[in-house]
Amino acid sequence: MTSSSSLILGIESSCDDTSAAVLRGGLLCSNVIASQEVHSKYGGVVPELASRAHLQNIVPVVQQAVARAGVTLADLDAIAYTRGPGLLGSLIVGTNFAKGLSLALQIPLVEVNHLQAHVLAHFIAKPEEPHTPPPFPYLCLLVSGGNSQIVQVNAPDDMRILGQTIDDAAGEAFDKCAKVMGLGYPGGPIVNKLANEGDAERFHFSKPQVPGLDYSFSGLKTSFLYTLRDELAKDPDFVAKNKADLCASLQKTVIDILMSKLLRASKETGIKHIAVAGGVSANTGLRDAYHAYADRYGWQVYIPPFAFTTDNAAMVAMAGSFAYERGAYGSIDAVPFAKTTI
Repeated sequence: MTSSSSLILGIESSCDDTSAAVLRGGLLCSNVIASQEVHSKYGGVVPELASRAHLQNIVPVVQQAVARAGVTLADLDAIAYTRGPGLLGSLIVGTNFAKGLSLALQIPLVEVNHLQAHVLAHFIAKPEEPHTPPPFPYLCLLVSGGNSQIVQVNAPDDMRILGQTIDDAAGEAFDKCAKVMGLGYPGGPIVNKLANEGDAERFHFSKPQVPGLDYSFSGLKTSFLYTLRDELAKDPDFVAKNKADLCASLQKTVIDILMSKLLRASKETGIKHIAVAGGVSANTGLRDAYHAYADRYGWQVYIPPFAFTTDNAAMVAMAGSFAYERGAYGSIDAVPFAKTTI
């Protein structure tokens, strides 16, 4: 763990949530998130609107995070910020704010990889709550709207991708299939809710056979789309009559694909400490699958609180705390990046 005294401000602005958090040696002092409702009517995040909203939100969000933590800016030891990956315009807002504050306070700046922050979210501790982080090495299934990866985590600064999607991510499959059913945005949580009411064995969709530990979800989306096309030709009300079963069957297929490769990774590495992270880790079906696999294969599983599944600054501050403790400071000349991996 990190030092019990280091006070880190984390800033997250990679997509459409503006967030700031304060951690003291891994202990969460505050975590404030301002979400952007403007994107829902467009069926997805509009980058230009997102960056404008970040400009409006970042000052009050940071002010609230510091105030709720009961500290002042002068008390901070370092500022951690998301350098990437993400939407470039959104990242620029957070990056420039962090740089300006770092210069003004004359304290170190720490660059954080957004994906690594998700993987390290398991180390965030809340006051007076039991907390057992995974031991190194552990495997982490990182699943979100843009990423599906199996990561071997040997240390906070030593992560190795064992497998990743070669096309679409799991979260993207949920969102796009939900869109063609007219369920709204974001589609993942809606699919999850309806899946709880449906029959997961009603429909069967394609499970792409990809070598090794890599994933593919484009074939699943095509299979889902063809099923809708064929059934709608017979009955125009097919989707309305079968929403819950479609969602349950879709969710089961995605989870089966994810877990089969994760099981293979565990067998190949011999690692049985298995974590999950990213927005899709909020999916209750995936969480249930984790517990089922733990019982069946002797895994010790680590599932983050719902608050730390989506984008948040607490995970950025956590990753920043590890970097700060080992003296891995960032440069004032660093520029944000839109794409990368672990």
